[in-house]
Amino acid sequence: MNCELLATCSALGYLEGDAYHKEADCLESVKDLIRFLRHEDDTRDVRQQLGAGQIVQNDLLPIIIQHGQDKALFDACIRLMVNLTQPAMLCFGKVPDDPVFRHHFLQVTSHLQAYKEAFAGEAVFGILSETLYTLLQLDWEQRQEEDNLLIERILLLVRNVLHVPADPCEEKKVDDDASIHDRLLWAIHMSGFDDLVKFLASAQSEQQWSMHVLEIISLMFRDQTPEGLVSAGHARSAEEKHRDSQELEALRQKELATKRSRTLQRGTRHSRFGGSYVVEGLKSIGDRDVIYHRNVHHFKNYTHDTGKAVRRVPKRNRQARECKDKRRSALNVRLFLREFCVDFLENCYNRLMYLVKESLIREQTQQHDETYYLWALSFFMAFNRGNGFRADLVSETMSIRAFHYIERNITNYYEMLLTDRKEATSWSRRMHLALKAYQELLLTVNEMDRSQDESIRQSSSVIKSNIFYLMEYREIFLTLLRKYDETRQPHSYLKDLVESTHLFLRMLERFCKGRRSLMVQKRKVRRKRSHGKKKPSAPDTSPEALGETWKIVEEELRASGFQLSESLTENTVPFDATSETPLEEQKSEAMVRVQDALLARLAPEALGLLRAAREVWPEGDVFGSADVEPEEELELLKQILHANLPRSSPPEPAEEEEEDAAELEEEELESIQVSEKEFNFLDFIKRFSNPGIVRPYLLLLKSYSKNTPHTNHCIARMLHRLAVDLKMDAQIFQLSVFNLFNKILSDPAAAAYKELVTFAKFVLNRFFSLAARNNKAYVELLFWKNVGAVREMTEGYSIDREETKPTWTEVEEEELRNLYEAHRHSEEPDIVETLLPLLSNSNRTRRHVVMQLVHMGLVENAKALKKPKKGTQIVLWTEEQEEELQMLYEEYKDSDDVLGNLLKKLTAKRSRARVVDKLLSMGLVSERRQLYKKRSRSAHGKSSGKAMSEEEFFEELTQGLPDDSGDRDEDEEEDESEEESEEESETRHVKRRSRSLPSTEERGPDVGNTVYALQQEGLSGPLMWLQRSLYKTAIYRDNDGCSQDVPVVPHGKENEDAMENQTFRRLLRKLGLRPPANEQEIFWRIPAEISESRLKSAVAALSLREEEPKGGEEHDGSRSPIGESQEKEVEEKEVEEKEVEEKEVEEKEVEEKEDGKEGEVSGEHRAQALRALRLKRQRKRHTSGHTAPVSDFTPSEETDNILERSREKTSNKRSRLLDDDNEENANGAAPVTAMETNDDPDSDREDISAPVKRRRKLVLIDDEDEED
Repeated sequence: MNCELLATCSALGYLEGDAYHKEADCLESVKDLIRFLRHEDDTRDVRQQLGAGQIVQNDLLPIIIQHGQDKALFDACIRLMVNLTQPAMLCFGKVPDDPVFRHHFLQVTSHLQAYKEAFAGEAVFGILSETLYTLLQLDWEQRQEEDNLLIERILLLVRNVLHVPADPCEEKKVDDDASIHDRLLWAIHMSGFDDLVKFLASAQSEQQWSMHVLEIISLMFRDQTPEGLVSAGHARSAEEKHRDSQELEALRQKELATKRSRTLQRGTRHSRFGGSYVVEGLKSIGDRDVIYHRNVHHFKNYTHDTGKAVRRVPKRNRQARECKDKRRSALNVRLFLREFCVDFLENCYNRLMYLVKESLIREQTQQHDETYYLWALSFFMAFNRGNGFRADLVSETMSIRAFHYIERNITNYYEMLLTDRKEATSWSRRMHLALKAYQELLLTVNEMDRSQDESIRQSSSVIKSNIFYLMEYREIFLTLLRKYDETRQPHSYLKDLVESTHLFLRMLERFCKGRRSLMVQKRKVRRKRSHGKKKPSAPDTSPEALGETWKIVEEELRASGFQLSESLTENTVPFDATSETPLEEQKSEAMVRVQDALLARLAPEALGLLRAAREVWPEGDVFGSADVEPEEELELLKQILHANLPRSSPPEPAEEEEEDAAELEEEELESIQVSEKEFNFLDFIKRFSNPGIVRPYLLLLKSYSKNTPHTNHCIARMLHRLAVDLKMDAQIFQLSVFNLFNKILSDPAAAAYKELVTFAKFVLNRFFSLAARNNKAYVELLFWKNVGAVREMTEGYSIDREETKPTWTEVEEEELRNLYEAHRHSEEPDIVETLLPLLSNSNRTRRHVVMQLVHMGLVENAKALKKPKKGTQIVLWTEEQEEELQMLYEEYKDSDDVLGNLLKKLTAKRSRARVVDKLLSMGLVSERRQLYKKRSRSAHGKSSGKAMSEEEFFEELTQGLPDDSGDRDEDEEEDESEEESEEESETRHVKRRSRSLPSTEERGPDVGNTVYALQQEGLSGPLMWLQRSLYKTAIYRDNDGCSQDVPVVPHGKENEDAMENQTFRRLLRKLGLRPPANEQEIFWRIPAEISESRLKSAVAALSLREEEPKGGEEHDGSRSPIGESQEKEVEEKEVEEKEVEEKEVEEKEVEEKEDGKEGEVSGEHRAQALRALRLKRQRKRHTSGHTAPVSDFTPSEETDNILERSREKTSNKRSRLLDDDNEENANGAAPVTAMETNDDPDSDREDISAPVKRRRKLVLIDDEDEED
């Protein structure tokens, strides 16, 4: 022992006789030992040395027994013993593989076994019980934290001692003899500790110890079985006597058979020579017969493997080891445990199991603690079932929730068994424990069926109807049998699985017999292939159909009084805010939507769309004037219904714009469909007719002599269901099965297995009767057979082929030969498809023709007539084909669909991808985008040849009304002039930096009336706030290139009140904003689908007006959209934002200095910051110097400025990156001063409409400080 450890142990005290004398430093020495244990190494050397010194037996236990009144010393000793009795598995983590660490592991385990023997005395548990009783007497308010810790340590100490495994070498006890564990249990009983455990399990105020109590109880009953405890103290029943007599009779028959065989083996006279024999028909290594040199009586045990070395079975193929067998404890121990079970079920079981279940569900326990719950469920429910069944004692665990919880754990354990292979044994044991719990639930339900109480039988029927209805409970045994692996799951697991399956099938069969029909749940995974959306059928537009439709629509509108519901009014949006099509061009699409609603006879929706479109497009009174009468609306709807509107062509399929331009592949979609079906018990049994399920039964049958009679009955019943009920006896025709049947039939104790013997004879008779008809039956013995193989074996191998084989007459063969000779040299890619329509017999399939051509010798094999794959196999291009492609491209390069025309006109048909690649390689196009189908953005391009144009239709609807065609022509001229000046604006830096809002190019929804109404209500401030939010979002999306839903968060009381205004909300919907989708969202959101250009159009539509707008009237761009009072308000907000930004800049500088990142700014980052600084400086200078001329810009000039600034951000990016940094370093402080001094009140308008991106500003100021 280590010197320091030896000195510390000596300082504890000494034992003189039965009295222990502690030293003055005893308490400090105990604390030192705790400290030593805290710093021990991986070999647990301190623990081994203290165990070798017997510190627990000679010092710690005498201290707590004789000096228990010293509370501090008692607490320290309990702490030390809890640490020393910790299981070896927790100390080392697992059983070590290394021999050295394995030795240390065994040493620690041997010391723990010595500790357990020392604890097996009444004195130790007497003092522990007294201390625990005193602590539990304290009320919850009086109990200190130290008291709770001491209670927990006492419980942990008892749990650790009970957990110590028995030593098989030392404890060679027989049944009914007292082992160390039995002596420990008796000490617990005599000290009254078991009563304290029951109190902790039942007390309302002690529920925090529920998991510790359940662990202690499970370890107390570790070696016990419920059946053994139930029969303790009772005389043997008649059933037990009969079973014992059967076992004795079987042993007696075996002994008599052995004696008879020995008598037959002895000869009439002694033979000094064994003799040599030739075994005819049994070949040796060569072609000669085997020569046998032993006594002829032993010949039946002869095999070719005699004398060979036994091959070592690989570790991964060995059968799983069984857990240790249960033993029967001493009678007095079993009696006290029986009484404990009775009291526990009556007073504690339901409450304790409820608390533990809640802790497990809430994950308040440690890992794998659910195994204690599963053990307690199976053990105490089995005890209750055997000890005068009472359903109320186990009501907590007798529910569908318990079935679901156990089924989920079984599934989880099996998944971990497959994935965590190193711990496969542990997962297998847990899975076995869960299976035992599930089996006990079924046994309890079965016991409830036989109860005298009608309510209990009714409850049982409810539970059975649930577990039989749901598929996961109904098919769990099918899955477990199919997944059984003998290398990972022990033989006892298979035994319980077979017995549980037998019980479940018996219950299900009885349940089905009592009902005419049983409906069960069925889940089906459907895999469907999506072939693209089908085109909707066109509506009937005949005059008669339109007249009938109009009558229905008119009657519905008149009946409703032209009134619409509030939901329909608010949710109707006449335009698509996410579309790239300009808002003006969506006017005709809105008209088409109104017509579609009328054709579908949806009168309210059509009227709602018409009124919503009137608010968006009031100019020209296309959708009616603002004060239109209901009769006028009705007449307008009638004109729309009968009009031939210009409908846009359907969008091109997405694959035409793909780079590879391949065909749309079929996509498999999976969906789980839950439905109900009528249950058929025989169909359910058919699912067990599978070699993967039959094989585990036969594997268990191999140990028939060790199985219980009930286990053999379960096996025979399942095989009887397959062989007799399903008539699938041929599935058992297997050589290994017949070898097993031969062993059963030749067993001397065969009389004890009458059921197996009868079944074996039945199967063998069926086989020999089949072998008389099928001479291949003996070969079939070598293979396991599925349902198809069984059918072929019993009904004939060629039955299917004879039924489906087509017959050809001589005339048909001659016709096929002539047709093939006539077309064999043609250039048809698939000659079979050419011959099929020419045959006189139209019922011939492609397979029939191919098989006949091969049979007639016209082709070598079926591969020569293989169906060609879709697509062309032409890869190389000839010079003529290239010239043809170039001529066709020159001819159609200006058409709307260049690629489509090329594919139609090419002589040699090729795929779209190959044509595109060839055009790129020849240099005719520079990028694939040039070959996309062009989409016309003008209204003329969308009109078809037969339908009238959009302008003609609008003119017809607005006859007699003011025309604004001149304004539209001017707008189109402005658009053309802007397109012509795009290249010039990209190359020169225009100094006009006005922040006026875009107005004409992409006009937002005309919400002038709504904006004016809100302005009159005093909501100008919220309108400006909404305008700023939309423009900031547009700038961020323009710079970042990515978008997402942006919440519109109102700041201030005024904006929050505006969000509650119905008119303001209607404005948000017209702009395309989305209300909160569910209760998780609070704010309105700007959808991610709205592009930057659409947002700017919405900003333009929100321009504040001083006069009420008139329909179709364009406002003068010279009027300032924001008043002076609003500019002051915005200026104040801008000052606040600057102060916040300066603080953020200072914080960012401090963080960067702390992180040491001052010198890591890349050159590209610096160039971007300088570019942003230059843009900001130009805006400020231009705004301060040109405040007055801003109002002189026309709308087209304002739009040009917006486009010009957006182009400069993208196209001139590289040129700005090449600016000289030295020039900026020379004037580093000047621009900041200019920015601060040149701020005018007029410049507020600029910041409101287009604020600078805050992130760029932070980087800009940071870089300037670094340069300084």
